[in-house]
Amino acid sequence: MRAPGFRNSFLLISMLMVSLIAAAPAGARGEGPHPLKVAIVGLEHGHVEGFLSQLPKHTDVQLIGIADANTELWQKYGKKYSLPDALFYKSEASMIERTKPQAVLVYTSIGEHRHAIEIAAQYGVSVMVEKPLTISLEDALAIRRVAREHKIQVLVNYETTWYPSNRAAYEEASEGRIGEIRRVVVHDGHQGPKEIGVPPEFLNWLTDPKQNGAGALYDFGCYGVDLMTWLMHGETPQTVTAVVNHDKPQLYPKVDDDSTIILQYPHAQAVIMGSWNWPFGRKDMEVYGATGYAITVAADQIRIRHEHDSEERMTTAPELPARERDSLAYLSAVLRGEIVPKGDLTALDTNVIVMQILDAARESARTGRTVKLSKLGSSLLRF
Repeated sequence: MRAPGFRNSFLLISMLMVSLIAAAPAGARGEGPHPLKVAIVGLEHGHVEGFLSQLPKHTDVQLIGIADANTELWQKYGKKYSLPDALFYKSEASMIERTKPQAVLVYTSIGEHRHAIEIAAQYGVSVMVEKPLTISLEDALAIRRVAREHKIQVLVNYETTWYPSNRAAYEEASEGRIGEIRRVVVHDGHQGPKEIGVPPEFLNWLTDPKQNGAGALYDFGCYGVDLMTWLMHGETPQTVTAVVNHDKPQLYPKVDDDSTIILQYPHAQAVIMGSWNWPFGRKDMEVYGATGYAITVAADQIRIRHEHDSEERMTTAPELPARERDSLAYLSAVLRGEIVPKGDLTALDTNVIVMQILDAARESARTGRTVKLSKLGSSLLRF
């Protein structure tokens, strides 16, 4: 029989071990992290279906609320995705107060982004919106102020952010394999929102300049502007020139349906074509350097030719890291402190510059004149 002192020491050591295990981080105990609690604001944006269809694959994300004043949309999406009635709220503020999400995903019209972000910021809740960030530079600067004041993340989701081919092209340029960037050409678009059958609640605001900012110029021009700002490491172009067409006024009487934006830098130029008039959907980019080029082909293929190569080669781009393969994985990593969003395609600093360029492009298309830019904080100059 052991002495009482031995038993007391054993119990003390056991209790200490239990306390240390309980205090250890979840990962150290062999447990997964708690799911990230997110809520949806708005059901008017057709991309909300992409989120809802992705959600079952993300056990690290939990949907805890949906705010939209339109109860018909509650019924539509509730039925389609088997969502319980208890998830739905009529206002963003009441939903946040009741559910306390860690982040909100905004699927309103673009014109409502600022308002949704300002409400979330009052509660210290981070936000991810669908591209583009907002409809004007004025709104973008206001969003940046409120994000800094309340210390929240504001992120912008572009489908092309999660394309391995775009990352591969970026690395070809940033690592000097194709030399200094000289020209970038970006094509983005499809046959048109009405032609491809977007939902009516989406089409209504997409074709309203007050809610979308413009037509194809904003809807698809934003992709190329975002990519070029990333490739140029946040450099502001010297000038912005844009032209738009109204090839289908019977379908889109209030907004453009085809656009071209030219960005001029000291030693580089970008030509960005966003259209609702392509015969087929496309999202691809050509990056030409001083000594080679990289041309993306869909999401994961890339054509590359370097100096002294006798011909180009087609290759499959390396897969992105797990936490950067889609918007939900990225959002989770940012809010857990695993990624610092600065200077990348999704980051707020990048997207404020994107809005400076888009705002200037809209003005150039309106006036028929080139817009000269300077670093943010200075006024736009026109000539």
